Amino acid sequence: MNQSSNIFCPVPPEQQPVNEYQELAESSFFRWVTLPKRQFIFKFIWVWVFSLFISSPIAAASFSPLQTPFSFFLSSGLGASLFMAFFLIRLYLGWSYIGDRLRKTKIVYEESSWYDGQIWEKPLEFYRRDQLIFQYQVQPILKRLHKSMILLGSLMGSGLLTLLWLIIN
Repeated sequence: MNQSSNIFCPVPPEQQPVNEYQELAESSFFRWVTLPKRQFIFKFIWVWVFSLFISSPIAAASFSPLQTPFSFFLSSGLGASLFMAFFLIRLYLGWSYIGDRLRKTKIVYEESSWYDGQIWEKPLEFYRRDQLIFQYQVQPILKRLHKSMILLGSLMGSGLLTLLWLIIN
């Protein structure tokens, strides 16, 4: 480990993958995925309930809550689930970006502005450290998000099929 202090890293600290990972893990929104399963689910239920306040008036324009309550509730739930899908996609994109930066052997960075991009090849020690962080920290998060997206997509798909069946019949 003493050798790592002797290795010069030209990448600015805020663009180093390890620091980007720590910043993302400490941010209030991206930290949701690192919460225990129960708290993670609670956060997304909260987003879904909040989203109902937006999607319900839109659903009411298509399905009268008094005449077709089941279709109204189903379409409101689908609309709210769409907001949840946006949240999950945003989380996935953020963590996926960091995962890619940790996995790669070369780092693309900018010294002072957008027009002076540079590429730095990680020394083996940095690469191995980043691989461990990816494998034990980021990859489980990406798997959790992937499973969540599959579950949400399945629920939305079955809800949509049910709503279509109700409309047809």
